[in-house]
Amino acid sequence: MVCALKPALAPRLKEDEQHPGWGKLLTITLSALLPTMSLILVVLGTILMGIATPTEAAACGALGSVLLALGYRNLTLSILWNAAVRTLNITAMILLIVLGGNMFAGVFFASGGMATVQSLLLDTGLSPWLILGAILLIAFLAGFVLDMISVVLIVIPVAMPVIGLLGFDEIWFCVAFLIVMQTSYLTPPLAPSIFYLRAITPPEVTLKHMYKGVMPFIFLQLVVLALILVFPGLALWLPDAISGPSWK
Repeated sequence: MVCALKPALAPRLKEDEQHPGWGKLLTITLSALLPTMSLILVVLGTILMGIATPTEAAACGALGSVLLALGYRNLTLSILWNAAVRTLNITAMILLIVLGGNMFAGVFFASGGMATVQSLLLDTGLSPWLILGAILLIAFLAGFVLDMISVVLIVIPVAMPVIGLLGFDEIWFCVAFLIVMQTSYLTPPLAPSIFYLRAITPPEVTLKHMYKGVMPFIFLQLVVLALILVFPGLALWLPDAISGPSWK
């Protein structure tokens, strides 16, 4: 689709140039795709199949990246050292954000904020769907300024009892909640994910480029959220397809 919109990204071969055969094209495609697809399978596949936790899958992905670099003969001590330093910088930045979010969550709980928000939501007299929308909106706005762990610690304990009283499925709500959080992390002007990415991108890639680049993904996230809200069964389709209906 991208090449259809911008044909210059994939120009046609000139008529006097020799077209490679299907065998060569297939070889080039597989040699480019198989290593990348294997790395994706190691990370996401092990999580979906229940073999590894996300942290363990991340470690497997890091090891897979090192092995791929070694296979491509691009692994040097300089590259390994730079990767380790940049990983340390990014980890320290994220943990500092998590620390601030956890401190805020602790003060919120200690001051009785959770009970207050619950009573406000239930006493509004709004319909269940409007209350659900208000909870998701609060989570969306909180994702602008807090890390995901802090938002979960604040919103989920408040929302889950309310969601149960309103008659919604808790697992379905959690899936919708995570989609909202992902969208919040991509949405300008704050967009925490963009600032995480900014720490590892080259200087010529500006925030303006990133803001423009995330717009299609935000649209897709909103489409997925709408589908989950309209067709709740979609939220549990993939776990049921992988592990069977008894996974719960």
